[in-house]
Amino acid sequence: MAPPVPPSRRRTLLGRLSLPERTYVAEALRTETVGGVLLLVAAVAALVWANTFGSGYASVSDFHFGPEALGLNLSVAHWAADGLLAVFFFVAGVELKRELVAGELRDPRAAALPVAAALCGMAVPAVVYTLTAVLGGGSLAGWAVPTATDIAFALAVLAVIGTSLPAALRAFLLTLAVVDDLFAILIIAVFFTENIDFLALGGAVAGLAVFYVLLRTHVRGWYVYVPLALVVWGLMYNSGVHATIAGVAMGLMLRCTRREGETHSPGEHIEHLVRPLSAGVAVPLFALFSAGVTLKGDALAGVFTRPETLGVVLGLIIGKTVGVFGGTWLVTRFTRAELNKDLAWADVFAVATLAGIGFTVSLLIGELAFAGDESMINEVKAAVLTGSLIAAVLSGVLLKLRVRRYRTLYEAEERDEDESGVPDVYEQDDPEYHLRMAAIHEKKAAEHRRLAERAGAASSKPDSPA
Repeated sequence: MAPPVPPSRRRTLLGRLSLPERTYVAEALRTETVGGVLLLVAAVAALVWANTFGSGYASVSDFHFGPEALGLNLSVAHWAADGLLAVFFFVAGVELKRELVAGELRDPRAAALPVAAALCGMAVPAVVYTLTAVLGGGSLAGWAVPTATDIAFALAVLAVIGTSLPAALRAFLLTLAVVDDLFAILIIAVFFTENIDFLALGGAVAGLAVFYVLLRTHVRGWYVYVPLALVVWGLMYNSGVHATIAGVAMGLMLRCTRREGETHSPGEHIEHLVRPLSAGVAVPLFALFSAGVTLKGDALAGVFTRPETLGVVLGLIIGKTVGVFGGTWLVTRFTRAELNKDLAWADVFAVATLAGIGFTVSLLIGELAFAGDESMINEVKAAVLTGSLIAAVLSGVLLKLRVRRYRTLYEAEERDEDESGVPDVYEQDDPEYHLRMAAIHEKKAAEHRRLAERAGAASSKPDSPA
């Protein structure tokens, strides 16, 4: 039996973030939270529209436009799924690049937690779906549907229930979603690419090479990059590879490390500009034309009876929770790491349950997995909505049980008594901080002495109360 690792050598899981990382996470999650609320509104609007004016919803979704000569005469729903989501995956690519070179994933030891949690959080739902489908005699085509986590939807749930998660848990959730997106992209590229047009693919690769050279030669101007990005996207679409891969590839090419004199890297700057477009426009519009499930007939009733749809629901609720929680536990079991003493395993379990909210990418994969079978696509979408709703309710209950603890930790992280603009927890080793606090306390002490003298003078008067 190996000797226990001394406490001083043990690494803390979900520990305090560095100040730059905390600032980045806070800004990113603020945008994603607003986008998540818009996503919820769009999803509800799609459901209402599809179930009250179904013919109108179908006619708008199926309306085609675009240049036929370029192979881009697509329906509105198709443009939303292949076009607008390319913006979402572009941001995902930038996030991934930043995490790899400047964030939590740059250190292999620190990266072990989100990578293990994400891998297990994708593998277990796939296994749960496969077992359910095999035992029920259903199709295995939808194994990848419950593997994705929707960070915007998850953050919208947090906004609705009013839970202020500690920064470490929020960062874990964001990094988990970034790694999750990476593997979702790989799944789409590998398993949902059938016929490849190598001429168009070669053109897309050439366009990406030009994009890379322009970046490295410091060419500036959106009027250069946006048209080039559209050309690359169009070629990628016509190649047979899912067009969103173009967005990821361009995001990964941006420089995300800061040089001397830079407050933000080019990647961070562009992400700051594009993220609101992704979270506030692209993803909600995709939801509007993808979440319009007709809840009549067998679509809802069949969710718990058909093996494919039951597999999706169980994969999101059970698979995601067990996978993310199990992956986190395995990291502590087989590495020199221990959970942050301010948190408990119940907190990890609650966040793991929150990861069971799969929406945007799950809907996209559902459409790809059952392409051509509109009835099954509708039922799988209903299953994704049902599973995500159940996961949201369960995580909301679990997080509410710990809300007082979270609020205490959050307030301690945000406290800035010296009003320096930097939370006090990051200034404990700064002599200037303690001098500022001493001056503040001395000023308060002087005020209390003055009040004490006034009270003493008042009590010595003849008509003062005994």
